[in-house]
Amino acid sequence: MKMYKNMLALLLFVLSLTACTGTKEKSNSPITRYEVAKEGAWCWFADPRAIHYENEDGTVNKTFIGYIDIHGNIKATQYDFLTNQTQEVLIRSWFQPDDHDNPTFLILPDERVMVFYSRHTDEPCFYYRVSNKPGDISDLGPELKIQTEYNTTYPSPFILSDDPEHFYICWRGISWHPTIAQLSLPDDEGKVHITWGPEQIVQSTASRPYAKYVSNGKDKIYMVYTTGHPDPTMPNYLYLNYLDINTKELKDITNQVIAKVGEERHHVSATQEYKENHPTAVVDDTELRDWLWQVVLDEKEHPAIAMVRINEDKSSHDYYYAHWNGNEWQKTFLSNAGGHFHQSPNIEKCYSAGMAIDDQNPKAVYCSVPVVGKCGKVYELVKYTVNEQGEVSQTDTLTKDSELNNVRPFIIQNRKNSPLKLTWMYGDYYDWIVSKERPSGFCTSIIADYNLKAEKLNLNSGLVVNKTYPKGTTEDTAFEFAEADEFSIFLNLELDTANYQGLLVESEGLKYGVDTKSMKPYIRIADKTTTSNNILGSSDRWKKMPRSTNGVWYDPVKYKSISLALVYSNRELTTYINGLVDQVVPVTNLTLTQLELGDLVQKIKNCKVYNRRLNFSEIAALSEN
Repeated sequence: MKMYKNMLALLLFVLSLTACTGTKEKSNSPITRYEVAKEGAWCWFADPRAIHYENEDGTVNKTFIGYIDIHGNIKATQYDFLTNQTQEVLIRSWFQPDDHDNPTFLILPDERVMVFYSRHTDEPCFYYRVSNKPGDISDLGPELKIQTEYNTTYPSPFILSDDPEHFYICWRGISWHPTIAQLSLPDDEGKVHITWGPEQIVQSTASRPYAKYVSNGKDKIYMVYTTGHPDPTMPNYLYLNYLDINTKELKDITNQVIAKVGEERHHVSATQEYKENHPTAVVDDTELRDWLWQVVLDEKEHPAIAMVRINEDKSSHDYYYAHWNGNEWQKTFLSNAGGHFHQSPNIEKCYSAGMAIDDQNPKAVYCSVPVVGKCGKVYELVKYTVNEQGEVSQTDTLTKDSELNNVRPFIIQNRKNSPLKLTWMYGDYYDWIVSKERPSGFCTSIIADYNLKAEKLNLNSGLVVNKTYPKGTTEDTAFEFAEADEFSIFLNLELDTANYQGLLVESEGLKYGVDTKSMKPYIRIADKTTTSNNILGSSDRWKKMPRSTNGVWYDPVKYKSISLALVYSNRELTTYINGLVDQVVPVTNLTLTQLELGDLVQKIKNCKVYNRRLNFSEIAALSEN
């Protein structure tokens, strides 16, 4: 009898779960995981962290995915669907190792790609680089700055068709509040200037409202935001307004003007009095702690929001989907998300594992939820489909029996018909910043649902020099090979950190070394020198420093060893540092027949020379060995 009671209780429990979620259909269809980057992470407030771009001429069809690693390298992977070629680009080395600093992207009207990044609220500027070629971030211009009066974080850029001569950035800026500015488009040198703002958009009774943005591409930027950070703020409401860029008026979802940005400041509070005065501006008036993950627009330009409610002691997080149906805010419970997802028990208890909405199918919500599988309780990805009645009509299991957590999913924006749709972080996570308290920081990898590393590997094809020294050598430092129209040189080198300057590689007409003062690599061909944007070093010194966003630039850590690849093809010389694209330099008729190592090289472990272009996957494979 006891067995039958237990079976009945289990059956009733399953039925109750179905009733709670409104689920009509379940599907178990795990997707295949493909690694984009071995090391990478992002926060969820700076977007778009990944974007797809196709032009009408059919000459550009690429996806860009940006992230930062625990060594302070801001990086991006670029995948070309026309050539099936991948490049992983070093946008900036030696940056604050903080996952709030992930890059965001903007496609300019001339098809150049603009990449933004900033430190985490401890420096009054944005950094950015603009690609030298349309739709190609492998060749970026110099790092430039947008100076502001107040510290910055979370850059979210937009271009709107009603104002084609400018772009807009939204961020957390003035008084730690949502801030906006209008800027000129980059000129031929990539330079911009602020033409309006920066302006604080709203004023909250709490100290730190968190905002997410989306535009209609024409004349409006929608902003969904909280009263404050959910950790110290309860109740923590959720609000939505939009900015009309033509009038600079802040309006609610029913188009009622509530403020003129730059002239008056709209004040918000988590009170019933505020809701009575602005009923449609309040998305959720919970007595608990709201936070948000994304906002998108449906075909009627109605906002859909991925949000989470967190209980009083922060031990239980609930995922919700909020949608404006034309008359009211409709909220749908999706799933319980457990508590904080990461491995550190006493910090950031409001860090849910993550949500994402498909911008091309706003009824589809991707959530990271705790699931008990073969490896114990692990965060897995589940897709929830919400119908017109606001009910969950289907759930789809996307990952299953994972060894490590799948967190912070993101749908590639503007993907059109691209098969690359979903990307996320995979692995252990201890903190958003690297410090002596938690030196492992955000040691995750970046995963996607499409194979970006499908290029063929044939490391014997075209190999004309192959020297390997397992323990390294100082004796064999000169190599000769036949002249070729294109070539690739791969070197695994130990460096002299006591004398960190001078030449790494030298040949007839070509010198490659490290500048004495800046610690940046340079390429010298004939009498022209091109210096890298990036220091040859890491931010690993943060591992020994207190956990802080203090604005300090700790000295870079010199590399004791590196893998270096020089690839000449199509009249361009491309350099790769540890598998990452660093420099692209146009060169006419570069031919090499011999190679010598410079004084900066202490030992050589490996030298391979090919009479062809190595692809990214081959360089990555060599760099990992």
